[in-house]
Amino acid sequence: MISPGAWLGLLGGGQLGRMFCMAAQSMGYKVAVLDPGQESPAGTVADLHIRRDYLDTQGLEELARLAGGVTTEFENVPARALEFLASRCQVNPQAESVAIAQDRIREKAFVAGCDVGVAPYAEVRDAGAIASLPADLFPGILKVARLGYDGKGQARVATPAEAAAAFAEFGGVPCVLEKRLDLMCELSVVVARGRDGATAVYPVSENEHKGGILDTTIVPARVSEALTARARAAALTIARRLDYAGVLCVEFFVLRDNTLLVNELAPRPHNSGHYSIDACVTSQFEQQVRVLAGLPLGDTRQHTAAVMINVLGESWHGADLSLPPDWSRVLAHDAAKLHLYGKSQARPGRKMGHITVLGASVEEAIVAAAQVRGALGAG
Repeated sequence: MISPGAWLGLLGGGQLGRMFCMAAQSMGYKVAVLDPGQESPAGTVADLHIRRDYLDTQGLEELARLAGGVTTEFENVPARALEFLASRCQVNPQAESVAIAQDRIREKAFVAGCDVGVAPYAEVRDAGAIASLPADLFPGILKVARLGYDGKGQARVATPAEAAAAFAEFGGVPCVLEKRLDLMCELSVVVARGRDGATAVYPVSENEHKGGILDTTIVPARVSEALTARARAAALTIARRLDYAGVLCVEFFVLRDNTLLVNELAPRPHNSGHYSIDACVTSQFEQQVRVLAGLPLGDTRQHTAAVMINVLGESWHGADLSLPPDWSRVLAHDAAKLHLYGKSQARPGRKMGHITVLGASVEEAIVAAAQVRGALGAG
C-alpha cells in the first residue's frame, strides 16, 4: 500500500489528469505529472510538473524515483514508457493493457476473443486491401487504427472509392473499416479493478454524441434491467481477461434488436464517468487513486440521478472565442455543478469543461439540463 502523504505519478497533462490530481490531493497525496506541455490542465494543479517527453529517460527516472506508483490519463501514452516505469515502481494500468487499447485492430480481436460482440469490420493495412473489402461493410466508417479520438481519424465512406480516398488522406496508415449500424443508443460502463482482482462497477451510462464528441451523458441509462446486466457483465469479462488493474471504460453500441456490441475500450477514467464526481459515493478519479495506492475499492453507488453536459469551445463567444459563457446564468440552476479544466484558449471542438446537472429523477435532471444548455448557449 502507498499511504497518503506519499507521491503518486501521472503520465499526461489533460483534464482527466487534472481531476485525478484533485482527487489524490484531497486524500492527502502529492502528485507529480510528466507532460511536455507548458500549461497543461493537470500540470497547473499538480505538486510537481516534470516538463519532459513521455519517452525522455531522465524525466521517467525522476518520476520513478519520486512516486511509489504511476498511472496514465490517456491511452496514447507510449506503452514503452509504462514498461520502463514498471521496472522501477508500481504502474497501473499495465503496458500490455494500454497497448491493446491503443490499436483498434488488436482491440477488436481481443474483445471478440472474449466472446463479446463487436461491429462487423475488416482490417485495412494497405491500399491494395480496399478492393477486396466485403461489399456488406458499406456504407461504413473508416477509422485509423492508432491515435484517433473524439471523431478524429474517422471518415464515413459509402463505396470502396471513398474508402480509398479517405485511406490516402489518413496517410496510408493501418485502419479498420466498420459497418455503419442502425443504433438504438450508445452506452458505456466504467469498471474499477484492483491488483487483487476485486472489482467495482459504476451504473451504466447512456451517451449522445455530436460530431464524434461526447455531448451528453444520462445516468442511469434509460434501458432495461436485462440490457444493463449484460453490459455490466461484458465489461467485467473484458477487465478480467485483460487482467486489468485501474479504471477502464467499455463503450457499447446497442442495435434496434437490443444486440450489444463493444465500440471501443478506454484504459483510464472516461468522459462519460465525470458525473460520478457529484452523483456517486466514490468518483472514478478517487477510484483510480485507490487502485494505484493499493487501497480497497470505494462504493460506486449512485445517490442522485444525473445528466452530464460537455462544454466545448463553441460555447465561448466573440470573433476569436475570447468571451466565456455567462456562468451566472448557467449556475442560476442550483442543481448544476460546473467543472472547468483550466484551458486558457477556447477552440471549436475543444473540451473546456463539463456541467453535471442533478435531479431527484432522471426525468427531472433531463429537464433541468435542457434549461442549463439553453443558458450555456445564450451569448
